[in-house]
Amino acid sequence: MYQVDLNCDLGESFGSYTLGLDQEILPFVTSVNIACGFHAGDPAVMHKTVELALKNNVAIGAHPGLPDLNGFGRRVMDITAREAYDMVLYQVGALQAFVKAAGGILRHVKPHGALYNMAAKNSFLAEGIAEAIYKLEPELILFGLSGSEIIKAGERIGLRTASEVFADRTYQSDGSLTSRQQMNALITNEQDSIEQVLGMVTTGSVLSRQGSLVHLKADTICIHGDGAKALLFARKIRGALLDAKVSIRAVKGKIS
Repeated sequence: MYQVDLNCDLGESFGSYTLGLDQEILPFVTSVNIACGFHAGDPAVMHKTVELALKNNVAIGAHPGLPDLNGFGRRVMDITAREAYDMVLYQVGALQAFVKAAGGILRHVKPHGALYNMAAKNSFLAEGIAEAIYKLEPELILFGLSGSEIIKAGERIGLRTASEVFADRTYQSDGSLTSRQQMNALITNEQDSIEQVLGMVTTGSVLSRQGSLVHLKADTICIHGDGAKALLFARKIRGALLDAKVSIRAVKGKIS
């Protein structure tokens, strides 16, 4: 039987601005990645989202990003490996405090946006991120793009890793995600998304925008919580996976 985790990026509201349908999506996923205040979120939102996640019994992860509220962490910044280390350590530590205070356990870390994509290709940034996580808590699971440098860095340092694939993004022939600045970067039709997800889980491959098959590993599937159809995608994808006899459960690590 196939098995996969279904994750979603949540806690991305800020101050008086509300983004996403956090409470509505939680029943359909098994893991959540909570923004830590740099690209989105704030202390009050982090606190509330942690409590919602615990109430719904889903695995909690930190979602550290670049310090870019205006750009939602999706604009590339020229940072060093040391800066990546410091940013990740700072943000993960903050969320871990909220999780511990609420009586929960932080299970994983998934970098956000541009930081995620930069570290997927830049081995030095990937190593800085992996080192920060390992030194904070070596039993945390590192989520990263399947086949990317960050997965390799996590494995080298001794972290448990989870290879991530995307339900609502298209792929390039090198296994990277299509840039959001290009046409057809996002999948907006739920049936197309379902077909891509089922293919990735059951065949270990996805069709790139160039028409070639990209081989990948699917430990966890991401649905973006800020997407216009996030709730619909979460519900439909979960149903399709269950209909296909795919077991949906959080990635297990040493502290699970």
